[in-house]
Amino acid sequence: MSLLQHTGPSTFYAELAELPLPVSADFVGGDAPRVTYTIRDHERNITQYLTKTFPGAIGSDHQTISHDSSEVKAFRTSPSKCRQAVLREVANGTSTKRFVEIWAGIQIEASLDVTKYHDAFHTDDFTSSLSFSPSETSLLYTAEAIIGDDNASDDPYPKFRYTPHFGELSRGKKAPTIFLFRWTRSTAFTKATKQDMLLVALSLAQPTQAPVLLGQATFATEDIIYTSGYEHTKDGRLLGVKWCFNRPMGIWEIKLPESATVQGTPFGAKMSCNALKLTPSERSCRSPRVLYDNNQTPTKLFWFSNPVGGPHASCVSLESRDLITGTNKVLVDTVMEPTPENDFPGLYPNYDMPSSPFLRRGDHTYIVLHSLWRSRATILFIDTESGAISDETKMRGGEPLYNWDLHATDDKTHFICSRSTPTTLHEVLLGYFDEHDNLNWKVLDKPMLSFATENALSDLTASIIPIGVRPPTETIVIQSKKASTRPGPKPICVTIPHGGPHTSTTTSFYPATAALALEGYTISLPNYTGSMGFGEKYIQKLVGHCGTMEVQDVVESVNELIRLGISEHGRQVIQGASYGGFIAAHLIGQYPTLFNAAVMRNPITSFGELASDIIDCAYTEFGLQFTPDSLMTPATFQQMFDASPIAHVDNVRAPVLLLIGEDDLRVGPAQGLRFYHALKGRERRVEMLWFKGEMHLLNGIEAARVSLEAGMDWFKNLGQNPVD
Repeated sequence: MSLLQHTGPSTFYAELAELPLPVSADFVGGDAPRVTYTIRDHERNITQYLTKTFPGAIGSDHQTISHDSSEVKAFRTSPSKCRQAVLREVANGTSTKRFVEIWAGIQIEASLDVTKYHDAFHTDDFTSSLSFSPSETSLLYTAEAIIGDDNASDDPYPKFRYTPHFGELSRGKKAPTIFLFRWTRSTAFTKATKQDMLLVALSLAQPTQAPVLLGQATFATEDIIYTSGYEHTKDGRLLGVKWCFNRPMGIWEIKLPESATVQGTPFGAKMSCNALKLTPSERSCRSPRVLYDNNQTPTKLFWFSNPVGGPHASCVSLESRDLITGTNKVLVDTVMEPTPENDFPGLYPNYDMPSSPFLRRGDHTYIVLHSLWRSRATILFIDTESGAISDETKMRGGEPLYNWDLHATDDKTHFICSRSTPTTLHEVLLGYFDEHDNLNWKVLDKPMLSFATENALSDLTASIIPIGVRPPTETIVIQSKKASTRPGPKPICVTIPHGGPHTSTTTSFYPATAALALEGYTISLPNYTGSMGFGEKYIQKLVGHCGTMEVQDVVESVNELIRLGISEHGRQVIQGASYGGFIAAHLIGQYPTLFNAAVMRNPITSFGELASDIIDCAYTEFGLQFTPDSLMTPATFQQMFDASPIAHVDNVRAPVLLLIGEDDLRVGPAQGLRFYHALKGRERRVEMLWFKGEMHLLNGIEAARVSLEAGMDWFKNLGQNPVD
């Protein structure tokens, strides 16, 4: 009989996961906040989108709601707030038609069927573009170039010629191309005709040492744009970009040809542009943003920067270029370690800045970001002249553990954020400056819960507990007040180390984690050495010590909770995904009696055998150099084997549940499969669920629900029994 038996759906997960989650925002019609939410629909097994607009946001609680069409792939409001660009894909039988639309209010100003000029639109964080020109008569966007037209000739090879892609979540993205769409406005306010429109694909006029793929384009003037350029490696790779800040890429300035020279160019044709790379090859630079003065003259360019190579993510530098003098400078530099006098740990923002990150307060202009500060993200104001930083949502004693996300600014005095804690749901807030330049907040939106779920959540409490013997390690603990004070054994403690390794678990609300806590478990979410938000020193400290240092950090987090009386020996289980699965697999091998049961999602179990879109990380995390001619030598394999969980598989005693995505490009499914067979061959207790069509995150609607319920059932059946 299988050890994994379904005992029914989670009491709370579906309701929590289906609540609207704010994911983006902008300002429309002058100063009205507009927020886009995602909703996970378990009945239809799809993700839906919902948009709420809050007219008269400060003085009114009125809101309008629209259900976004799945045809809309991206939209962007123009700087004047008078226009909106829409990228639309429409199913047409077995094929898809694509349109670029420009709306002026409720009237369509220009529309072009672009189906035959390129493939899918790019709407991800790292290649997408959607930028109006200052005159609002041109638009930049990114789409996939058509590779190997089957009907172009009798040559069969282009159809099958290898072209590298961008890796996890981006298998179909191989040739991102910036397109310039230009239209002439009708004086009669009618829709522009095709002869009044232009569509060209931008390309670099001068040859480059390695192929450069352009994305993240933004206008500065009518004929100057700034963009990120992604470079192939010498051995012809495009190293995976998702969650990686260290890829060979730079900021480029591109000059568009004069309008008169491109009139009459065939639709979709390539247009060669003079270009200049502005950043050095040893820096990985992205997310260009242009600052304008009060006369709408572009004055400064800002971007994020990290070292090329090394850890996949690290402390971010904010750099700038004076567009008048042409000089670059580092505005916010890497912070190696916080000090008692200045506890700022450095910048750890999202991959991208908001499309417009600027705020104006009195005589100062700021870049606004959310950034990790230890185990929570906070809102930072960064002075664009001095680089001075202020923490605007600093947590003070007794306040909730709010984790903040910045979504948008109006480029003036208003901005939209959301916040949550491990036990309270995401709410949307408007931040604004009053006439005295004081920062004020107004809650725009809160989710509605059933009485039963709201009452259950009120029983949960969250705290951050430092692990004093392993600084700066700390863990976020979620407990049931009733269960933790009840006589008898302590609740089973589920330790969940994060993946990465260079990411962090924050004090944000996670439906799956909350659902687990609502079942009566104590949850421990350790941020170990190597986590982001604590200073660059601790990211670098893990390099060369994977499999020991962070494993010992997590063990000490378990011991600390036992010392504090929060949990107890014999009532511990472990759960981890990706690199968190690597840690979990190490723990049950190195400390075979510490945990009663383990659940691992797409774990790394043998680095030397890893098939991955970020294969360089298999070398760099162990302190080994990765170059285009690197090979897996016997000595290298032995070093990786010794530092991997597979080296300890003979010691495993805890029952193991593996959750594997068949299409995972980050951690190939063979990692979990080999571990499964290794445990089976040693007659250990092991089960595996195999998710067809799922990638690394296992975040499909059904896959996420089944994974959560399987983990609960595994712990329910096996978590209370200490291993021999």
